[in-house]
Amino acid sequence: MLDSITPEISAFITSQHLFFVATAPSGPDGRVNVSPKGLDTFAVIDEHTVAWLDLTGSGIETVAHLRDNGRITLMFCAFDAKPNIVRLYGCAEFLSVDDPAAAPLVALFPRHVGARTVVRVTVEHVSTSCGYAVPLMDFVGERPTLDEWAERRGPDGIATYQAEKNATSIDGLPGLPVR
Repeated sequence: MLDSITPEISAFITSQHLFFVATAPSGPDGRVNVSPKGLDTFAVIDEHTVAWLDLTGSGIETVAHLRDNGRITLMFCAFDAKPNIVRLYGCAEFLSVDDPAAAPLVALFPRHVGARTVVRVTVEHVSTSCGYAVPLMDFVGERPTLDEWAERRGPDGIATYQAEKNATSIDGLPGLPVR
């Protein structure tokens, strides 16, 4: 267990094409959520801060759980080369991509029409483990499907979708504010 993101860990996690986000609501009820993320939407800001661009999707669990308690774990696995797993534990906040305070973070990422929030994580602990059981896989490329879906919908269509599908979590917690 480490207290910060070392340069070696930063190089490893920023080179991964896929990472996983885990959150859970407060209390004994509610579902634990794990979401895969990709599309070059992750950045290390400093040894205690990371961020990712959150894209419109079918659920809003991560945002709802962050609104509830801010707890988060991110996991990165090596699917090629040397086996390795890195987990970042911390607290997070989300900012709407339209919030002027989010602009410096949003500028770190490629443009995605479906971007809805940027999530900033204060990293409290970092852990590494072997990853010996993680399969070896080849990266073929990014899936264009989500970006193509967002482009077809356009900004108004995305806003309508978010109002219908991202207002509450599957457990009824508040999700995105309706614009």
